[in-house]
Amino acid sequence: MEPHGEEPIVEQGEPIGKAPVLIMVHGRGATPTDILELVPRLGRSGWTHLAPTAAGRTWYPYSFMAAQAQNEPGLSSAIDVLRRLLERIMKSGVPPSRVVLLGFSQGACLTAEFAVRNPRRYGGVLVFSGGLIGAPGSIDVSPGSFKGTPVFLGCSDTDAQVPRTRVEESAAIFTKMGAAATCRIFPGMGHVVNDDEIAAAQQMMKNVDGRP
Repeated sequence: MEPHGEEPIVEQGEPIGKAPVLIMVHGRGATPTDILELVPRLGRSGWTHLAPTAAGRTWYPYSFMAAQAQNEPGLSSAIDVLRRLLERIMKSGVPPSRVVLLGFSQGACLTAEFAVRNPRRYGGVLVFSGGLIGAPGSIDVSPGSFKGTPVFLGCSDTDAQVPRTRVEESAAIFTKMGAAATCRIFPGMGHVVNDDEIAAAQQMMKNVDGRP
C-alpha cells in the first residue's frame, strides 16, 4: 500500500538537473506551500526546490515516538517517496553531494529517518524540530556512512511535541554514522523555525553552491 505514492511533488526555482537541490518536507497538517514559505527567508537563488505532498496532510498517523510498526504503512510509503525523488534527482545528473534535505516537525522526523536509512555524502541535512522515528530505546545506527555530511538539528527546550532527549539522541546517531552533526536546543523557542536555524541552512547551502 502506497498512501503517498500518487501525491504531487511541487517544484520551484531552477529546473531539475540544472542546479543544486533543496528537498523540503512539510509537517503534519501542512502542505508543500507551507514549507516553501521558508524559501524567501533562505534568500538563496539558483536552486531547485522540491516539496513532496503527504496524503491527508500527514506522513504517518501517530507520534514519531511511537513504534515504527504503528506508523505503517504511511511511514514506509513516505520513505519511498523521498527515495524515488532522490533517484530522480541523481538521474538528472545532480549528485547527492549537491542535495540538501530539509524538514520541519513531522517532516523533520521523516527527513532524519530517511537520511539514516539511506546514508551517503549529502550536501547537508536540516532537521528543524524533529528527530529519528521509533519508540524510546529503539533508535540506533544503520549500516553505511554519511562521509562527513553536515547535519543540523534544532529544537526548543519546551517543545511539547519533540522531546529534547530524542533530538540529542538523534544527533549522536548521526555522529556515529560519520556525519558532522550540530545539535542546538533553543530556550523557549516554541514549535517554529527561528533565525539561527535559517542561518544554519544558509551556510549549508552556501557551502554546496560555492557562492557568496
